[in-house]
Amino acid sequence: MQEKVQITIVGTGCIGSSIGLALHRAAQPLEIVGHDKNIEHAGAARRMKAIDRGDWNLINACENADLIILALPLHAIEETLTVIAPHLKAGCVITDTAVLKQRVLTMAERLLPETVNFVGGNPLVRSPASGPQAASPNLFEGHLYCLTPSQRAHPEAVHLVSSLITLLGARPFYLDAAEHDGLIAGAHHLPQLLALALWRSATTDCGWRDMRKLIGGNYDAIGSLMGEDADALCDELFSNRAHLLAWLDSFAEQIRSLRALLAEGMLEPLLQSSEQAITARHQWLADQRKIFSEELPVPPIEKPNLLHHILPRRLIEKH
Repeated sequence: MQEKVQITIVGTGCIGSSIGLALHRAAQPLEIVGHDKNIEHAGAARRMKAIDRGDWNLINACENADLIILALPLHAIEETLTVIAPHLKAGCVITDTAVLKQRVLTMAERLLPETVNFVGGNPLVRSPASGPQAASPNLFEGHLYCLTPSQRAHPEAVHLVSSLITLLGARPFYLDAAEHDGLIAGAHHLPQLLALALWRSATTDCGWRDMRKLIGGNYDAIGSLMGEDADALCDELFSNRAHLLAWLDSFAEQIRSLRALLAEGMLEPLLQSSEQAITARHQWLADQRKIFSEELPVPPIEKPNLLHHILPRRLIEKH
């Protein structure tokens, strides 16, 4: 009987369940175990075959795992690592999907034993919703997936997580954790903070009662960037505040510049600024469609066999 790799997915919301669906589609010799504090989410993930079985006990779900994926919000990772750390088998590889990496790597370094490898991850996808019902095996197709390995992660562990990402249909993008968080401040957290400011500005204005009847999809689309969990939003913004403040200063300068153009009636400079921004957006869309391949063709991805990356480690441990 062919030996199977056990992958445990902690968190069976949209991201976790999408990972499970994509891995099942890859037809690998895997057993995918799921755990979620929300029993309904775990049950839904099992019914839709994102996981092979669920385990309500976190330790039981993780203690025999070769690879653990923490598909959790940032604020839930420390508690999870604290609980499972004493029960992980030697050689286990852990990765996560949280949006910030410096804080997570610090947690992993402090809490995990030296026999366990941690490789930080951040899939650059936008979940349509938070539950497993929104999951799709195609969620990661054609997207970049950031990887920030810990300093003590074995190269084989990094290769394993990179192979996982290619099975999902994504392209690994390696970054230093500090660089990642600085870029995420501008790419992810600044738009969230602007959405927060927009909605606070509008809804606290004396004209809101009538204005709310006029707004439409644009406000809703921008407002959706805040998400549904105020605690999670503020935790991320506060955790990345050092990087975010620099981006806010840059944005404030742009606002002051645009305000001056409007106040002084300078249409031509405003038109030039608008054309530059629209052109930059179109270029970004074109680059995104090419997965930012820098004008070079992306080579065909050979779908790896995860078992090949894990079995050598198992054999080494037996000697």
